[in-house]
Amino acid sequence: MSEQMQQGQEPQPPQDQPKRSRLRKWTRRAFIGAGAAAGGGLVLGVGGVLLAPNRLKYLPPGATPGDGQLGTWIKISPDNLTTVLIPHCEMGQGALTGLGMLLAEELDADWNLVEIQQAPAEDVYANGYIINAFLGEVGFTPPGWLQLPLDFTAFKMADIFGIMTTGGSTSTRGTGAFGMRLAGASARAMLLEAGAEQFGVPVEELGARGSRVTHAGSGRSATYGELAALASTLDLPRRPTLKSREEFVLVGTPRQRADIPSKVVGAAQYGMDVVVPDMLYAAITKAPIPGGQLTSVDQAPARAVAGVREVVLLPDAVAVVADGYWQASQGLAALSPQFTDAGVGGVDSEQIHARHTAAIDAEPIEATLEGARAVTAEYRVPYLHHATMEPMAATARLAEGRLDVWAGTQDPLSTRRVAAEAAELDVEQVTIYNQQLGGGFGRRLPGTYDYVEQAVHVAKAISPRAVKLIWSREEDMQHGYYRPCVHSRFRAALNSMGRPLSWANRFTGSRFGDVGAATPRYGIEEIDVRAVPLPVHLRTGAWRSVAASQHGFFVESFVDELANTAGRDPFEYRRDLLEDEPRHRAVLERAAEMAQWGTALPEGHARGIAIVESFGSIVAHVAEVSVDESGSIRVHRVHSAVDCGLVVNPNGAEAQIQGGVVFGLGAALMHEITVEGGAVAQRNFPQYDMIRLAQAPVVSVSFINSGAPIGGLGEPGVPPVAPAVANAVFALTGQRLRTLPLRLT
Repeated sequence: MSEQMQQGQEPQPPQDQPKRSRLRKWTRRAFIGAGAAAGGGLVLGVGGVLLAPNRLKYLPPGATPGDGQLGTWIKISPDNLTTVLIPHCEMGQGALTGLGMLLAEELDADWNLVEIQQAPAEDVYANGYIINAFLGEVGFTPPGWLQLPLDFTAFKMADIFGIMTTGGSTSTRGTGAFGMRLAGASARAMLLEAGAEQFGVPVEELGARGSRVTHAGSGRSATYGELAALASTLDLPRRPTLKSREEFVLVGTPRQRADIPSKVVGAAQYGMDVVVPDMLYAAITKAPIPGGQLTSVDQAPARAVAGVREVVLLPDAVAVVADGYWQASQGLAALSPQFTDAGVGGVDSEQIHARHTAAIDAEPIEATLEGARAVTAEYRVPYLHHATMEPMAATARLAEGRLDVWAGTQDPLSTRRVAAEAAELDVEQVTIYNQQLGGGFGRRLPGTYDYVEQAVHVAKAISPRAVKLIWSREEDMQHGYYRPCVHSRFRAALNSMGRPLSWANRFTGSRFGDVGAATPRYGIEEIDVRAVPLPVHLRTGAWRSVAASQHGFFVESFVDELANTAGRDPFEYRRDLLEDEPRHRAVLERAAEMAQWGTALPEGHARGIAIVESFGSIVAHVAEVSVDESGSIRVHRVHSAVDCGLVVNPNGAEAQIQGGVVFGLGAALMHEITVEGGAVAQRNFPQYDMIRLAQAPVVSVSFINSGAPIGGLGEPGVPPVAPAVANAVFALTGQRLRTLPLRLT
């Protein structure tokens, strides 16, 4: 049960699913015809109210086009339906519902008359608002005079690079906070002005609520749909008035996610589900060692398998095309392709860890301050796979100079560029039909579209027929973009009271954001945090919560060690060090209160605590653990306190934190990618197991509505999990575990 506690507001019971608030796809045909809004209506984009008025109004092909780029759109049709088109993908995070709620709140729309749709992969949906989210994460709030050039720069970058990304927990805190609200408020202002003109009264005498404009003095009213055609002819407001949080009616109330109904009945379509006429299927195997190249293969055994149509050779892979996936996989299994080892065939995990240690040794930490107590420790985490439930899959058709691609990606616009390059076409000749994603976690972000490239290359070989390329689980496991392996070494100096005077840290890695994630918030005057670059041969990429997932474990484990050295309670020690961080301190205290920190537990149980800020949100976990006779660690409960500034949809917010806990628990207790002979050793879930329902802890969640800017929720629940569990294990056994996954010796 989630407590869903918010300051000044009691939890509310879930509301019924809005009758028309369901997740749908905005088809290319609908996109082309959107400007007329089904016989006269209002169509608004989200992009840059302050940048240029024409960024808000979409004129479809055939009409006079407006300048600038557009982000998300509002469409209000004569039947009073508000359609929200959102430039983000659905991959189980449920953010699209929250984005729609933010828009509907400012619009004062009837939530039962709101329909949520994913925007198509078109240039006008390039989205610069995610950049605002990253600016907020580093604490930069632009002054008013700088907002216009920042808007221009952000959307110009989105246009040039084709940015339509879902990742980095930017959807709500970026597009929602800076785009959806502006679009909703602008549309409301235009509808009120249209009502004033139609009724012949001052606009100040009108009110808007529940998708209807009313004039209290005369009792007259009109629906948004009835006013939409007139509103669309009016000038757009330059600076629409946004509601204060105290005025919110919809935001902050629990609503069912728009994507759930189709999943319950099995109607949701993922990349794996796509079927197009006259389609073939392909299975593929790539060089097992990254960088390896195909040297030879006898195609005859595959061609002898019934149903096999073609064998396609790529520089580093072999694909078999057949009438069905079973035939394709059987044909592939009959082959014995030979690949080079890229010069790393002798590399294994032991050698990799030795290189990390040597790299840190080359960057020594200065001696501890004279007279202070020195505390040192070294931690490490392994490579991790994303292990999405849906393996990589993409369907491609190249015919008559056009390429169509059906796939689930976290950025369909950048996917279009990758596909166009693979097909040697202009991007205007490529259409991406983005599907729902069976998990992403960073594996389907820009730079990881190898499966799309492969599908396009295979489609070129069998043109004009479509082909669906499906990776086997083994292919998916061994060819990921893994979370990096990292080693981290610490030295701290404590004064006579046990308070840290200095904090020094060296860690391997140089990805963006590492140093920030590794820097503690504990009021230590002398901090020296440095990354030590180290080349690796495995492909690495963003993994849910990115650098925070590693450094959260490192920092919060080491702080626990300092508390133990100082002879202090780990909760009280952290609380004292956070005296200048009131938000962090409040979250820490809430988590301790939820867990009844300091009270007796059943025999053989212990608690551990950790707090991490990431993606604009602060999360503290208290984990209750036990250890059985075999040394297996069991996590019984996790109490989570969260300050994400504002909770838009408590249902979705709770699910995100709970999902993050389970995801982080897998990494803490089970997951590890190892290397043997240069290749990934794990092949399927028996070697990379998941947390099962019977192993999942009870997770209680409490939200603190601090009034801070909106933070992310897709990732911040992950980083505190591993240190909270490790710290609980130490409290129970006295054994400090400094390596993931956690294993007692």
